[in-house]
Amino acid sequence: MLSENIKVIRKSKGFSQQDLAVKLNVVRQTISKWEQGLSVPDSDMLISLSETLETPVSTLLGETVIESEADAVKALCEKLEIINLQFARRKTLRRKVLHWSLILLCVVIAAVSAALAVINSPYLGWDYGAPETAVMGVAIHAFEWGFVRLAPFALTAALVGVFLTRKKVD
Repeated sequence: MLSENIKVIRKSKGFSQQDLAVKLNVVRQTISKWEQGLSVPDSDMLISLSETLETPVSTLLGETVIESEADAVKALCEKLEIINLQFARRKTLRRKVLHWSLILLCVVIAAVSAALAVINSPYLGWDYGAPETAVMGVAIHAFEWGFVRLAPFALTAALVGVFLTRKKVD
């Protein structure tokens, strides 16, 4: 039981036989003999071993430690790694979508600005005596008035956003 417990706990802590030997100030062959059951540590060394492995002496001497505990920790680490990769991919995808949305916003603002410059506000010469023309003229005038005043701010914010969401070179 002791030999198997030392081996299982050492592996679950991520120590090689050499690592454990260095920590206990013994040679690697000593650890190997303990794990093979060819020898046992004395009482002082057993206490040092329990402190190094952060395991009570009673656990080292007690029933066989189940290897599945170490496997469960390893499986949990693998699952966490997968979750972290999924979060990283999701974050990258969101950044790309935002980046291209901001580029599209810049293009739309530039296109609308060009269209307004080309048509040169023909609605100002409309006859507002007809109700349909008056309503449409007011709507177009309100849109142009709001667009001309807000577009520079929106374009500046979108350009800053494009700059901030660009792919960073590692």
